[in-house]
Amino acid sequence: MLSVQQLHVKGRRDDLLPPTSLRARRGELLLVTGERQDQRTALALTISGRMKPTGGRISWDRSERTKSLRLASALVDSPNVNEPEQHLSVRDLVTEDLALVPRRYRGALLSKPWLKVNRFEDIADLWTEQLPPDRRMELLTSLALANPHTDLLVVDSPDRHSAHAADWLPRLEELAYDGGRPLAVVATV
Repeated sequence: MLSVQQLHVKGRRDDLLPPTSLRARRGELLLVTGERQDQRTALALTISGRMKPTGGRISWDRSERTKSLRLASALVDSPNVNEPEQHLSVRDLVTEDLALVPRRYRGALLSKPWLKVNRFEDIADLWTEQLPPDRRMELLTSLALANPHTDLLVVDSPDRHSAHAADWLPRLEELAYDGGRPLAVVATV
């Protein structure tokens, strides 16, 4: 379970993230609103263990170690952080992302078989900027889940690609409520 208590991040002039508290358990989807994009991204980075908070407490499964949080979490599509570059084809994006998945005794996963098994062959030759919002969300979350240690999925501003929640919300619900691999899913909107 992700537990956040009075987490905040100071910016240069004002709070980048005002004091925020939340809880997210495996098998739950939590949508957290932020007034500005920088607040959303600061929250996503902080609750995924990628940014150090100025104050407050954060824990994953009762551990306050940042390393534990970072190992259990995946940050998805964070603007100017890890969103796909527009000049990449889907095939290149998959190759790049799979190379970063920890593989203890084997080499990196290969993109061609991964695309086939995960049913993305139809979009493999498209540029990432050409992807419809629902397929983009499906692709990016599937890549995040290529790491078998991911239990917390943090999605940064999925609504920026489509104002229609039907383009991204069903996928997040599906992942959170999956009986085979229930995840704690947090989306900043």
